[in-house]
Parts: sequence; structure tokens; C-alpha cells
Amino acid sequence: MTNKTTVHIHSRRNFLKVAGQSTAAMALMTGCSLSSTNENSPIIATPIDNHKPNKPASEIPTPDNMDKPAPDDVDETTSVSLETKIGQMLLVGFRGLTVEQSDVRDILDLQIGGVLLFDYDVARHKPVRNIQSPQQVKALVDALQAYTEIPLLIGIDYEGGVVNRLPEKYGFPPTVSHQYLGRKGDLTLTHQYATKMAETLTGLGINLNFAPVVDVNTNPSNPIIGKIERSFSADPQIVTDHALEYIRAFRQHNVICTLKHFPGHGSSQADSHRGIADVTNTWAEIELIPYRQLIQTGEVDSIMTAHVFNQTLDPNYPATLSKPVITDLLRGELGFDGVVFSDDMQMKAIASHYGLEIAIQKAIEAGVDILVIGNNMGDFVPDIAVRVTTIIKQLVQNGTISPTRIDESYQRILKLKYKMGIV
Repeated sequence: MTNKTTVHIHSRRNFLKVAGQSTAAMALMTGCSLSSTNENSPIIATPIDNHKPNKPASEIPTPDNMDKPAPDDVDETTSVSLETKIGQMLLVGFRGLTVEQSDVRDILDLQIGGVLLFDYDVARHKPVRNIQSPQQVKALVDALQAYTEIPLLIGIDYEGGVVNRLPEKYGFPPTVSHQYLGRKGDLTLTHQYATKMAETLTGLGINLNFAPVVDVNTNPSNPIIGKIERSFSADPQIVTDHALEYIRAFRQHNVICTLKHFPGHGSSQADSHRGIADVTNTWAEIELIPYRQLIQTGEVDSIMTAHVFNQTLDPNYPATLSKPVITDLLRGELGFDGVVFSDDMQMKAIASHYGLEIAIQKAIEAGVDILVIGNNMGDFVPDIAVRVTTIIKQLVQNGTISPTRIDESYQRILKLKYKMGIV
């Protein structure tokens, strides 16, 4: 068993010392950093009326135009334990409005990379999970970050419209759906709405948004996309244009955006939360257009996979577990080198058809960097984070997954945290 090495990362300098990159440390100390929020900073966003959209890409923080680029390798030594690297590959949901009232400390002790916040507890059928008010969420996020050694990704589904974990009834600003913005056809309006949302997240200390949705609305009756207004348009160019404004607004506030659901969920006739969504006969190449164009801008930091099965792309596995889809198509053909998130690994499309160990193995082999485990799909599993980390460690120790493969994901994750000023 590998001895656990405690990693203290309370600053960029300390992190790079741990990672064995003293030269890169001096370069990155002047790089892009997360905007600080003091106790008196507003939590609720205010409108920005004079913002102009379509800001040149050269003015947006990206790997290519930061003052000092991130190092190619954030871990060239053995000073970081296998357990820590594995922990960084998990983003886990938990119960509790405060750290003291939850079991999240047990999860954080595993050095996990991030947590996922919800406003509703599915298993308990109660609107009490992690979100109650702006002040409570801010306090919770601050406590989470204070407890952990490596700064966390604090994730949330904050698309606007139906999928919105920060509802008005709890004191958060109103939002609109992607479809509403797409139909308005006003990129300035999209940027302004996205800016207000980004300000809300920044005020709360939330640094990761699982949005925008870039699924092309090829099936308006799709129960999980088109029918609930989650797509900007059936026109891939409109999807691309509005998604870019959305991304730029959030990046200007140092909040990570995650495009979803790769390689396209817009044509499905089924909900992958409930079971397999087979898009073999409905998926079309145009669903890749937003990804292709957005990746080429250099402004895409992370992408989430879809639990859709497409025999044309992989005859054996759904996208989240598919090496042809993630490694060959997304990374190879489309040239994406950022962080890949899985969709929730407890969704029925995966959980009902694959054992936990097989699903984890295949997802990592496919190229997933961070496994999302919301623990909010109907059954709450208190020890799920321990189970998943144990499985991954055993897969490495028995030679099924190489240490190099773990290092690849660890490096991408830490580079992202650096670039966005989280670490």
C-alpha cells in the first residue's frame, strides 16, 4: 500500500513546490488569479448595462495568452501520493447546509478534487440539501475551502431556466433558459444574462458551472433537452454563438464553464437519467459543430460527456465509457486538451447496466479526468467516495490502469485549477 503524503497547498508557491516545479512557480506567480471576494462583496448579481459582447479572444485568459503559461507538467516527481491524485479525479455530492451538519469532512479527507451542490434531496423528496439562501451558501463554500488542503472545485448546475440550483425562492436572481436566449437572437442580451449569473457564482465562491448546454435541438420533443428548453437552437451556429458569449462572461469572472453533453444529446428520445439513451439512428454530425468551433477558439476549459449510446461512434459502450468517443474523437480529431468530466456516474444509463468497478475502469480508460458522483439519484450512498477511490487504487495496483494514466488526469486538473486561480 502506498504511504499517503500530505500535500499542503495554500498558495501557488506551495503547490508548485510540492509538484516539483520551482522554475514554473516563478513564472506563474504573475499569472491569472481568481478575483477575491471580501465579506462585504455583494452576493446577488447586479445588471451590467454597458457591457459590449464579442470581446476579442486575445483579451480572455486562455492557456495561450496568459502572461505566463501554465507548466506542461505539474507533477514530475513522486512527492504527490497516488491517493491524492486519485482524490483529485472525483467530484462528489453530499448532504448538509453546513460543514458541521454534514458528512462532507469524511469526503474531504480523501483529498477529492471538488464537490457538487444541490438544492433538492431526491432520496428524501425534500428541498433541503446544500442550498437555502445566498448567505448560507457563501458560508458553506467558505467552510469547505477552509477545511481542505488542496482548493476545491465547487460545482453546480446553473444553466438558467429549469435547470437552476439557485432558485428565486431562496433569494437568488431570476434566470432564463438557453432556448429563451436563442430565440431572442441577441448576443448582447445573452452576455448580460450570463454576466449576472457569473457574478452570482463569484459572490458565492462557486468556481465551476456545468453549463452551457451546447446540444443542438434536433429533437424538440427530447424529454431531457428540447422539451425543457435547455438548448439554444436547432441551428448549430446559433448554439455556438450564444454559448461563446456565455463562456466569455463566466471566464471574465474566473468561473469555469463545462460544455455538455458530448458528443450530443439533442436528438435523444429518452432520458439518460432513467436508462440508456440510444441515439444511433437520430444523432447527426451537425451536433459536433458547436464543439469543433468552440474548441478552436481556445476558450473551452472543460467538457462533460453524455451517457448516450451511439453505435456509429462506438458499437460497445456509451460515450462516457468510450475511448473512441473521448480519446479518438474529442481529444484526437477535435483537438481538445482540457478537463473531461463524466456526467453523473450514478445515472441509470450507467448504474443499471454496468457494475461500479467496470464503469469506473472504462470511464478512466476512455479518457475521463473527473468522475462526477452526485449521490443524489435516488439512493444516497454514504461511503461512495471511499468505494470509488478504493476501486481506482486497486485498478492501478493490479496493473489494469497505469500510474501514467492517473498522472495525465491529475496534471490536467491541477493546470485548470491554476489557470483559473483556484490554486
